[in-house]
Amino acid sequence: MIIFGTKGYLYQLAILTLVCGQCGNPAAHTLRKRVTKFTLFFVPLFPVSTKYSTQCTFCGLEQRLTREQAEQLQAQSAGAQPYGQPQQQPYQ
Repeated sequence: MIIFGTKGYLYQLAILTLVCGQCGNPAAHTLRKRVTKFTLFFVPLFPVSTKYSTQCTFCGLEQRLTREQAEQLQAQSAGAQPYGQPQQQPYQ
C-alpha cells in the first residue's frame, strides 16, 4: 500500500505598509508565499505549486501577486528604514 498526497506550507515573507485597494486605509499588509508539496509516506518531496499574495490586516482583503511582484515588494521592504529613523550615511 502506497500513501501519497499533498501538503500546504505558508511562509510570511514581509510586512508592508500599503494603501488598501478595498478600504483605502494605509495599513499593514502581510506578504505571503503558499507552497503545495507532493508527499509520499508523509515525506514532502517536491513543490507542486507556489502562489504569492498580500493580505490587508485592516479589512482582510487578499490579493494574488505574480512572483516578480512579490520579489519586488520583498526587496522594497528589505531596503525600507524603520519609521522615524534617519537614513544612515556611509562613514568616509
